[in-house]
Amino acid sequence: MTFSFTNSRKRTHIAGLTMAAAALLCSPFVSAEEGGAASARARYDQERSRCLSGQSGQDLKTCLREAGAALQASRLGQLDDRDGRYTRNALERCKPLPSDEAKDCRDRILGQGNVSASGSVKGGGLLREKVTTEVRVLPPPPAPPDEPQPMIVPAPAK
Repeated sequence: MTFSFTNSRKRTHIAGLTMAAAALLCSPFVSAEEGGAASARARYDQERSRCLSGQSGQDLKTCLREAGAALQASRLGQLDDRDGRYTRNALERCKPLPSDEAKDCRDRILGQGNVSASGSVKGGGLLREKVTTEVRVLPPPPAPPDEPQPMIVPAPAK
C-alpha cells in the first residue's frame, strides 16, 4: 500500500508541475490578448473623440457606428495589421523601378534619409519627397604648359 501511495503522490506532483508549466507558457498569450483588448479600447476611445469633435469627416451617427464596429471586429480578431499591409503594398510598387530609383522609393516609404511627407489621404494624397545632395568632385584644371609661350607685343604706333 505504501508503494501505491508514493506512486500516487508522484503522479500528483508531476500533474501539478505540468499544470504550472502550462500556466507559465500560456501567460504571455493571455497578457498579449488583454493588451490587444486594451489597445483596441484605446483606439475606439480615440476614434470616438474624433467623431465627437467633428474631425472624422463623417456625420456623427456613421462615425460612432464605424468606431463601434471596428471595436467589435477587433475583439473578434477580425482586424488585421492595416499599416503593415499598407507598407508591404507600397514597397511592392517600388520593385519594377530601376535599382537606384527603387532604393530611393523604398527610402521614401520607410522614411529613411532626408524624407518629408505632405498632404493627406483626406485631401487627395500623401506626397513623400526625398532630397539627396550629391557632391561631385570636379576634375583638376589643366596643367600649365611646360614651355613658356611667346608674348605678343603690339607694334609701335606710327
